[in-house]
Amino acid sequence: MAKSEAGESDPLAALHALAKQAPLLRVPAGTRLFDAGQACPGFPVVLEGCVRVGLAAPDGRQMELYRVEPGEVCIVSASCLFAHRSSLAVGEARVETQLRLISPADFEAVCENDAEVRRYVMGLLADRMAELFQLVEAVAFLRLDQRLAAWLLGHGPVLVQTHQQLADELGTVREIVTRLLRRFERDGLVRLGRERIECVDAVGLRAVAAPS
Repeated sequence: MAKSEAGESDPLAALHALAKQAPLLRVPAGTRLFDAGQACPGFPVVLEGCVRVGLAAPDGRQMELYRVEPGEVCIVSASCLFAHRSSLAVGEARVETQLRLISPADFEAVCENDAEVRRYVMGLLADRMAELFQLVEAVAFLRLDQRLAAWLLGHGPVLVQTHQQLADELGTVREIVTRLLRRFERDGLVRLGRERIECVDAVGLRAVAAPS
């Protein structure tokens, strides 16, 4: 949920008050918080850490849709609770995470009774949907090397991550990511180390990332 500026009213005050009464959960990295095809257990309010929401294939591969950090809304949870339907995605704690879980009944009640909360949550849902459309566009129309180059450019000059983790982010397999990274290294675009990728030619990466 968005953080309010000093001196401004908090549009989610009612939701925050409700969250304070909800159970406090502390979970280690990798904990599955909700799964595709299952009923949503509640509306998560992340206090510390990060929840990774994505789609999972039968072979175990995953594609990240978005992340929920403190101050942000999980649109999968909100949409499932609004529509009374099962989750279409999986949610995992990316790092050690602390959160409160508002029950489905309490979340529905506060959205029905507080128009400001309802408008604010729906606005954030619209923002997230716009981001997801951008992701769908990238997956549908960009080659994997373009997506990989764009992803590297968007995450700073040095990335500490395994090739498997990067493959999970992009919704592909480790072998393809490794092959592309080695090609980038041969072309002088990146420098590879143990769980480390250094971008050494941002201009060259931008050229790869540019749509054909």
